[in-house]
Amino acid sequence: MKQHTRHSVYQINYHFVWCPKYRRSVLVNKVSDRLVELIPQQVDILGGEIIDLVVRPDHVHLFASFPPDLAPKQIMHRIKGNTSHTLRKEFPQLKSRLPSLWTHSYYIGTAGEVSSETIRKYIEAQDGA
Repeated sequence: MKQHTRHSVYQINYHFVWCPKYRRSVLVNKVSDRLVELIPQQVDILGGEIIDLVVRPDHVHLFASFPPDLAPKQIMHRIKGNTSHTLRKEFPQLKSRLPSLWTHSYYIGTAGEVSSETIRKYIEAQDGA
């Protein structure tokens, strides 16, 4: 779906994947539930729109559209920074198990109209894995 700003029409879809430090399986139960609440809040603040979101115990898939004035690095920095700060404050056990919640690295792929459905199907398949 194409989106509009005052001076542009765009369709920029990103598929982000990132992991907790040491790929620890800490994204479970209440931590996972809270992360699913936090990510949409941050995406909304950034002016983005979530197409699909799946949280697995050891990684996160976010498929979303963002405006053209945001670089992928900025998006990841804001989402990972905000969620790490909030989750580590609300769940102290994350502080004792990990020096930081997220790794510095992440995967990003871009998708146009044709490949969006392919990525959506892949992420949905991950939900049951």
